Amino acid sequence: MSVDFKPTRIVYCDNAFEWLDKTPVLSDCSLVASMPDISEFPSYTLEKWKVWFYNTAALVLSKTPESGVTIFYQSDIKVEGAWVDKAYICQKAAENLGHELLWHKIICRVQPGKSTFGRPAYSHVICFSKTLRLHDLSRSTPDILPFLGDKTWERGMGFEACQMIGKFISEQTTTRTLVHPFCGEGSMLAVANQFGLNAIGIERSPKRAEVARHLTITENHFSK
Repeated sequence: MSVDFKPTRIVYCDNAFEWLDKTPVLSDCSLVASMPDISEFPSYTLEKWKVWFYNTAALVLSKTPESGVTIFYQSDIKVEGAWVDKAYICQKAAENLGHELLWHKIICRVQPGKSTFGRPAYSHVICFSKTLRLHDLSRSTPDILPFLGDKTWERGMGFEACQMIGKFISEQTTTRTLVHPFCGEGSMLAVANQFGLNAIGIERSPKRAEVARHLTITENHFSK
């Protein structure tokens, strides 16, 4: 997709929760978050991590303006034989803050029909908004994406997922800036720029933040 101007990209090397906590509602922005799971909190019990995850989802939602959307990209986990549904936790936070679910899509992480262990074969992509409603059925998009697409690192968002999100925000919202806390190596930021959206990322790792500042797209693949 070509655009008539060069969209901006800013990446802050910071703790995403702390950055959001001290930031007012982000005018003219939509937010995309892929929040870390318990493996990145070795000192946390499962219950403590669930509280953190819920509070972080609520914080992301609270910084989204009424004109924007909040999109969560999350993969469930299994802890000591029990399944943890991250989409459910995000849904609870959204309901408590008065945000409605616009859509819930599934992206296949491996080929359908294959068994996986520990992590599911799919990821959730769920979209919430306080005021935006989708009434034009002609603009509907598939609920299941069969292919994740190119990734820059193990925990990164796939190219196809980023494309779907970027296209939706650029075409079906009035917001012109995408804010991505926990942005990792910046896959979503690069795709946002491709769709003419300004992009702001927050990433605590200096190495990943530097990659995110310069990541580009070449023939449907990411290039560091």
